[in-house]
Amino acid sequence: MNYETTIDANSAHELNTFSGAGAATPSSRRKWVFGAVAVVLLVVGTWWAMKGGSAAGDDADTASQAQVVSVIVPGQTTIAAAINVSGTIAARRQMPVGVAGEGGQVIQVLVDAGDWVRAGQVLAVIDREVQTQQIASQSANVAVADADARLAQANLDRALKLVAKGFISKADIDRLTATRDAAVARVRVARAGLGELGARAARLNIVAPAAGLVLTRAVEPGQVVSSGSGVLFSLARDGEMELQARLSESDMGRLAIGSIAEVTPVGTTRVLTGQVWQLSPTIDQQSRQGIARIALGYDAALRPGGFANAALRSGTVIAPLL
Repeated sequence: MNYETTIDANSAHELNTFSGAGAATPSSRRKWVFGAVAVVLLVVGTWWAMKGGSAAGDDADTASQAQVVSVIVPGQTTIAAAINVSGTIAARRQMPVGVAGEGGQVIQVLVDAGDWVRAGQVLAVIDREVQTQQIASQSANVAVADADARLAQANLDRALKLVAKGFISKADIDRLTATRDAAVARVRVARAGLGELGARAARLNIVAPAAGLVLTRAVEPGQVVSSGSGVLFSLARDGEMELQARLSESDMGRLAIGSIAEVTPVGTTRVLTGQVWQLSPTIDQQSRQGIARIALGYDAALRPGGFANAALRSGTVIAPLL
């Protein structure tokens, strides 16, 4: 069969237009494909760069946070053991000084607390006006007795010269000899009385029994004192001090005479070295403690009655060594 085909001009133009559009589509599609691939590559590159930097930072942080471990072999060592205590400072040998004589009114005080004195030094003087008059009177009695003794001796000497001539009997010689001996004895009595008064007057001087440091003074000029007045001065012999430390029974057993102690008085940073010179032979039944007395030399930081801390060396102990 035959068909007649008629082609319109307008239709031909539309066909050509469609054909042109169809011809351009493959090129646009390739452009879109290339753009998409570029975007994907960019995203992937960015992600890879970020991941690589984060990993490097994590590695650096991990390296910086890594702990160093040291490995040692444990062992043993010997160390000095110490007992830490506290106690009261006191004079090692405290000497109370009072009135040894009759007493009276104090007219002069020559020392004060904190002064150093020597043995026999006068600390205070008590009025002795009455004793001075008594000494003067007794001195006169000695002179009288001495004169009587000289006279008795002279009488005896003259009698002895006459006895050979028969003018003086033997009985008279014996009487004169006895008179002479009695006169000499009275001289001795008078002199002894004078010495007694002098000794009593000397005891009106309050003197230091030994060299040392004056700790306290409890007397003033004008004060009336006697043997019952108590302690007027307190001295530390040679200025020696001590620390009286209280320790438990177990700690007392760890110490020995001569143990070294490092003493620090309260209020100072000075460390003084001393030695234990006495351990209490008894334990207090109430506190169950004993006293260790630590000898210390004189130091201005040591004030009797104050407190101090001490570290007592009590031998050695075996301790683990790490």
